[in-house]
Amino acid sequence: MQDITVEEFAQLLSSKKEIQLLDVREGIEFHTFNIGGLHIPLGKLAQILEDDELDFNPDLPIIVVCQHGVRSKTAKVILQNAGFKNTQNLIGGLIKLQRIS
Repeated sequence: MQDITVEEFAQLLSSKKEIQLLDVREGIEFHTFNIGGLHIPLGKLAQILEDDELDFNPDLPIIVVCQHGVRSKTAKVILQNAGFKNTQNLIGGLIKLQRIS
C-alpha cells in the first residue's frame, strides 16, 4: 500500500474515518509531542508482533508515524511482513505534519 502525505493524513483525520495509529518513536519523543495512537518504539515492534501482543484489526488502515518518516517506513515493512497489509507510512513524519498545522 502506498504511503500517505501529511495533507492526505490531515484530511483523513478530519473525515473521522476509523484508522489505527501507531507511533514508533522513543518514549521521550512521544511524551514531548504526540497526536495519540498506540506508542510502540520501533526497537520493540518485532517482539510485540512475535508475542502476538498487537491488538490491531488487520482489516482497518494502520498509519505509522515517527519524527521524520524514516523509522515509520521501517515499521511499515515489519507490519506488512507480519500480515498487516493495509499499512501506510506518514511521509515526512510529525515534523512535516506540524508545519502544515
